[in-house]
Amino acid sequence: MGHTAVVVGAGIGGLAAAIGLSRVGWEVTVVDRTPELADAGAGISLAANGIHALDALGPGAAVRAAGRGQYTGGTRTPRGAWLARMDGAALERALGSPIVGIPRAELHRLLRAALPTGALRVGVTATAATTLRGGGARVECRTGSEPLEADLVVAADGVGSRLRSSLFPGHPGPVHCGSTVLRAVTERPLDLRTDFEITWGRGAEFGHIAFADGRAEWHAVLNAPAGVRHEDPLGVLRRRFAGWHAPIPELLAATRPEAVLHHDVAELATPLPSFVSGRVALLGDAAHAMTPNLGQGACQALEDAVVLAAALDREPGVDAALARYDAERRPRTTAVAAAARQAGRLGQQLTHPVAVPLRNALMRLTPSAVSVRMILRHAAWTPPLTSPFAGE
Repeated sequence: MGHTAVVVGAGIGGLAAAIGLSRVGWEVTVVDRTPELADAGAGISLAANGIHALDALGPGAAVRAAGRGQYTGGTRTPRGAWLARMDGAALERALGSPIVGIPRAELHRLLRAALPTGALRVGVTATAATTLRGGGARVECRTGSEPLEADLVVAADGVGSRLRSSLFPGHPGPVHCGSTVLRAVTERPLDLRTDFEITWGRGAEFGHIAFADGRAEWHAVLNAPAGVRHEDPLGVLRRRFAGWHAPIPELLAATRPEAVLHHDVAELATPLPSFVSGRVALLGDAAHAMTPNLGQGACQALEDAVVLAAALDREPGVDAALARYDAERRPRTTAVAAAARQAGRLGQQLTHPVAVPLRNALMRLTPSAVSVRMILRHAAWTPPLTSPFAGE
């Protein structure tokens, strides 16, 4: 088709969208408000659908090589008893890829390396997007930057998307889900016995992802109102998780205080009426921010990128392609977001003294084959059959 696009946001979804568009012949510019991309972040688990999307886009092999497959682990109680074991080999047989754990910074670097030279511009703050009467779209920028015009604008500017607000001013926007998350990557390698674990207490979760270099990402999710911050977050976590099983104390001890990131968890609890407005397409968290309880947020953004590029390559015009993108992506992401919300309510957020042991008993009684099928519901996805990437 050979058009121009501006992608707003250089996160996982925005970079993936730019890669996909460039591979189908579009000239792409990516803008991000950050003056310098510092590769901040902790870690991420990419399920098979995310890996297959990366395969379609190109960087899949590099991500596999830099990551660590998750074959062992599961869900535990604070005392260390197993509620459910991970059967990573069964998932790989069923889906064609293991779940892969990788530092976010490394994933970002690999995605940026796949961009066309000169495509990324930092320090540009987009404030609004409009569709032009004669075709195409315009991105308005903060004072000091000229507006940007292109045949298509992709709004990938995250859960707090300014572009979404300008396009859907009546939408309530993101809401706090009742949880806050603290996370970090350890300073040094640890001798971990599993690739991935989560532990559920009452109103709290602690988990870790092991990396290929022996370090690990850990996260602690707590029921808390929005805006609560701590002067000594590691001290707070050591007290909150005192007495919880190994390797939780070891993970906290291997972390520098300044490495701890703290974010409230927000979601778009009210689905958008469309992922498209004129010549602007919303993608990733800007379109369907969801809670992290299924680990599907980034994977859904990667799926978005592949479907958008394939539609733009195969449909006879941009408007038809955007209609196809919306029709394919909105039902799936809405269903995954609802499932993630429910998983949080039955997992980390659960506090009732009767409900917690009942949930634990049911998890212990659930056969592993049933657990695998539950994961397959969301991770069993392959790129569109009409994808221009097929067979590459």
